[in-house]
Amino acid sequence: MKTRSLTSQKVNQISPSGIRRFFDLLAGMEGSISLGVGEPDFSTPQHLTEAAIRSLEKGKTSYTSNSGMPELRQELSRYLNDNYNVEYDPNGELLITVGVSEALDLAMRAILDPGDEVITHDPCYVSYVPSIIMAGGTPVMIPTNEENNFELSAADIEERITDKTKAILIGYPANPTGAVMPRHKLAEIAEMARHHGLLIISDEIYAKLVYGVEHTCIAALPEMKDNTIFLGGFSKYFAMTGWRVGYAAANKEIIASMTKIHQYTIMCVPTMGQVAAIEALKTGDADGEEMRAEYDRRRRVIVKGFNELGLSCFEPHGAFYAFPSIKSTGMTSEDFVEKLIMEEKVAVVPGTAFGEQGDGYVRACYATSMAEIEEALSRIKRFLDKHRVA
Repeated sequence: MKTRSLTSQKVNQISPSGIRRFFDLLAGMEGSISLGVGEPDFSTPQHLTEAAIRSLEKGKTSYTSNSGMPELRQELSRYLNDNYNVEYDPNGELLITVGVSEALDLAMRAILDPGDEVITHDPCYVSYVPSIIMAGGTPVMIPTNEENNFELSAADIEERITDKTKAILIGYPANPTGAVMPRHKLAEIAEMARHHGLLIISDEIYAKLVYGVEHTCIAALPEMKDNTIFLGGFSKYFAMTGWRVGYAAANKEIIASMTKIHQYTIMCVPTMGQVAAIEALKTGDADGEEMRAEYDRRRRVIVKGFNELGLSCFEPHGAFYAFPSIKSTGMTSEDFVEKLIMEEKVAVVPGTAFGEQGDGYVRACYATSMAEIEEALSRIKRFLDKHRVA
């Protein structure tokens, strides 16, 4: 009798997330410090939570429109115009999703046919490649490196374009590197994409978390709104990770296709999360800016600390991650992470979780208290003193 796999070949070729694997080692360890999971250590601002509580008390617990509450889409349209100078029709060009993760999945499934290629950068966020593969596409990776500030170039993309290329997926400010793309480079990529008739999917979840530089929304560049699927959300800037509210903004044809999938798989985002998101758009920026200022303070401390320890650290200008090189230790990224957890109870993420170009690096999230960052640096120093290559 012929034996068949019970699970999909597409799924079988995907590895489990490299972020989570090492944190099982931390379970039950007293006194451990995690610089691993990319999540604010701040609670959701109280007035956002209270808005959601009031909605529950009023019995607002039913389904909403598949696209999201009309008021949320209206507020989001205003917010995107005010912050990024790009106008989206709340009735047809915006879709509220279960975090940016669902928005990315929907975008891939809505635009890709089997064998279509999507160009993206290495290193990149862990879900990019699996999302492409699960939608039937083929990822085409472009190496980026510290010498070039982990930035993409239009020339590097153009070299990899084939007759199967459908889209370019970019995520800046970047997870894991903290890199921010300058406006002129994004403009070159935009012009090249228009020339070749390619879509750009732009993950801008960290758009408001930049330090000393400006973030450019690629959809706001000339003639790019209809050629871009702009993804964003509330998790990072508003400290709303567990609420799971994100969005996609694109032309009506693309949003209609994404909504078809969304309505059959998700139905709608939880109502109370949408209510909190409305309040965030109306009154949450002051809270977001306060948290951003604190991340900036921590960013300077952790980058300086890694450099002083001899772990050369690229200066991140966005998100809340440092990406120091551990090549001087002679260890692989995985060995470094596992030994650091076991010996000093400090968790970071191996750079290889984000692609081949992450080899020799680790990701350290500084969205944790200053006291824990300073203690982690002290423990890492002790660890390095034990393992220093002569």
